[in-house]
Amino acid sequence: QVQLVESGGGLVQAGDSLRLSCRASGLTFGSYAMGWFRQAPGKEREFVASISWSGGNTVHADSVKGRFTVSRDNAKNTVYLQMNSLQPEDTDVYYCAAPLSRFIATMKADYKYWGQGTQVTVSS
Repeated sequence: QVQLVESGGGLVQAGDSLRLSCRASGLTFGSYAMGWFRQAPGKEREFVASISWSGGNTVHADSVKGRFTVSRDNAKNTVYLQMNSLQPEDTDVYYCAAPLSRFIATMKADYKYWGQGTQVTVSS
């Protein structure tokens, strides 16, 4: 049974930083790419970042490029999202997800497994 468990969300002020973590179990973590998405109430879940199986390739959405960085530690079965210079528009529930692919993926439909999400709230 695949489980993805996010942590690290919270309430911060604009300009602050947070690091989200997502620990995976039930899959050969080092064989698969991973991704982060976010969703606000009433809106579509949107792509944030993806990292390949080795960590050698990453892609970030234009809206977070230069502020957010995805990384992974295969020895710990964990993927991270470092979020700097947070803004109120970054307020969302953040989800990690696993596609059944070694390579980065940006489309929600490419992802098979999802975590339960962690709330990030940025006050102005």
